[in-house]
Amino acid sequence: MEALHVYDTTLRDGAQQEGLNLSVSDKLAIAGLLDDLGVDFIEGGWPGANPKDTEFFERARTELHLRHATLAAFGATRRAGSTAAEDPLVAALLDAGTSVVCLVAKSHVRHVEEALRTTLDENLAMVRDTVSHLVAAGKRVFLDAEHFFDGWHLDRDYALAVVRTAHEAGAEVVVLCDTNGGMLPHVVEEVVADVIAATGARVGAHCHNDTGCAVANSVAAVRAGATHVQGTMNGYGERTGNADLITVAANLQFKLHLDVMAPESFRKAMHVAHAISEVTNVPAYSRQPYVGSSAFAHKAGLHASALKVDPDLYQHLDPAVVGNGMRTLVSDMAGRASIELKAREAGLDLSGRPDVVVDVLARVKDLEQRGWTFDAADATVELMVREALQPGCSTYFSVESWRVMTDSTVSGDAVSEATVKLYADGARHLATGEGNGPVNALDHALREALAKAYPEIEKLELIDYKVRILDASHGTDAVTRVLIETSDGETSWDTIGVAGSILAASWRALTDGLVYGLIRQGVAPRP
Repeated sequence: MEALHVYDTTLRDGAQQEGLNLSVSDKLAIAGLLDDLGVDFIEGGWPGANPKDTEFFERARTELHLRHATLAAFGATRRAGSTAAEDPLVAALLDAGTSVVCLVAKSHVRHVEEALRTTLDENLAMVRDTVSHLVAAGKRVFLDAEHFFDGWHLDRDYALAVVRTAHEAGAEVVVLCDTNGGMLPHVVEEVVADVIAATGARVGAHCHNDTGCAVANSVAAVRAGATHVQGTMNGYGERTGNADLITVAANLQFKLHLDVMAPESFRKAMHVAHAISEVTNVPAYSRQPYVGSSAFAHKAGLHASALKVDPDLYQHLDPAVVGNGMRTLVSDMAGRASIELKAREAGLDLSGRPDVVVDVLARVKDLEQRGWTFDAADATVELMVREALQPGCSTYFSVESWRVMTDSTVSGDAVSEATVKLYADGARHLATGEGNGPVNALDHALREALAKAYPEIEKLELIDYKVRILDASHGTDAVTRVLIETSDGETSWDTIGVAGSILAASWRALTDGLVYGLIRQGVAPRP
């Protein structure tokens, strides 16, 4: 088998996702991350088609220093009725300065006749002329045969003629595209095998996810003989997205045992996937295979009992090979093993403390019965375990009182003011804080009150706040659940509060978040 190409098209096809808008600087940053991951090719965009992509290739010459990947420029075959030598968009591909050019061409007779509005013979001439022109200029040429699978079913002979024409003109790879994303794996496998047998060309696969099968279709293509796979990071792309390239690569490497990327590259997978999510401002999908935060999270007590004996019993892969880790979720479904595993994750050994395990488990089940949920509040669970092991270890201050007032200004805006009175480091502290909402004001006042006793508090920042109303049928009398995410600039953690009042629930989550942050920094309590 030829060496497998891993070809990323996040910067071009992935950028077509609804709501995703990348600046040139964003694209350069993502390209650097993709290179760190170890993909073979990075498709930078379509030079000449829009100013942003043209600027990207100009800046890439001096600002992008790729150590592993090869940058590719994307474009189309020449226009009908002209020549490749005189087509300005073909010239822009040469001007981009990349060693690889990926061309898109029609392989579906209706698209040729109705979208391109040209003849079938002229379309073949466009393929032949453009590929040979670029090859003569010293470029490695890949050709994306658009709508190939649908075209093969409509007119197999013509679809194969497009592949043969590109191959004979010098295209290194002909990529069969499931552009509409409507194929199933057994169909992809059949078509890819037929194309290879009929043309002798090296083929690749470019799959969209409209049937939820983009990853499976990509794997099926490789099983049938394809040696080039295209996809995007985190499955970005228009409609339902493209094949998630990390999932495809990991399946080929770890399930089909093919040499796809170096092991050290895969260990960066989770970091790179999440870093790209930060650049794109698209929240990371927690249940994403391999690299999602929930990919190796276990909730059921039965699972935890087995995991305590051997993690492989409920995991298809060691999460460390993709830079991820196992997590135990604590809930009302938890058993003793879940509590022990969760404590172990925090570096706490409960093997000789069955009393602590029983106590924490009873508290968890009781609180969940009253509306608490600890699936997404690991820090709160860890505080419970620490307090059960060593009572008072999380008592950094004692609260005398707190209150919040909200006033309407002349302009009609609402301004909140909070007052907090507490004891810390042997002294009484009183502080007020203003904010654009009551919780924001309360957060400011609490930090101000604690700052003198614990200056380390300045490193902590509230970065996310979620509210859920429980038993909404009670209306304004319903119970409120608040989840707060706090960060120290390096990592983050989640805490929970539940109460009849949104402010009381927020106060609990706020204080737990700050206490957990102080513990993480190694600060000793001084109540």
